Amino acid sequence: MMSQANLNNITTLPVVKYGDPILRKKVEDVQEFSEISFKVQQMFDTMYEEGGIGLAANQVGWNLNLLVLDTSGLEGEEDTEPLVMINSKVIDKEGSSVMEEGCLSVPEIRAEIERPETITIQFQDEFNNRHTQTFSGLVSRVIQHELDHLKGKFFVDYLSPSKRMLINKRLLEISKSGKPSTGIIL
Repeated sequence: MMSQANLNNITTLPVVKYGDPILRKKVEDVQEFSEISFKVQQMFDTMYEEGGIGLAANQVGWNLNLLVLDTSGLEGEEDTEPLVMINSKVIDKEGSSVMEEGCLSVPEIRAEIERPETITIQFQDEFNNRHTQTFSGLVSRVIQHELDHLKGKFFVDYLSPSKRMLINKRLLEISKSGKPSTGIIL
């Protein structure tokens, strides 16, 4: 797996912001794996550069069922490994958990979101190997957040109508200029 140090010579990509139509499209499964390792490196490099812990391919403008995540830099998550998930599909969900979420494509907006606590997922790695694995806690949350992106959904879509009204102006600003005039935590 790649470390941050190994990625310094890889080109970073611009992160697509709220309002770009690609973020509302359901992505297509990866069929061709010959170029995927380089794309994965670019995604990790971009994610690290932006200070994120997860990134979906459509957030960098690619119509691919591909996500990367790395929570190892967070307190309590030091034992986790960076993950690459391709053609992912959730096959089981359990429990419920509420945590604050943010997003590189929706900067400076954070909100408490309820999601399943534990998920079991089928996916392929960058070498086209198939896996079925169960995740809980923060890693489960990041995977679900990124999978939502791949289906054209944002974490703010889970907000109640009254909370959506509080952020509508900021979402419009992000779609026009890439950032809101002020941040908010809901």
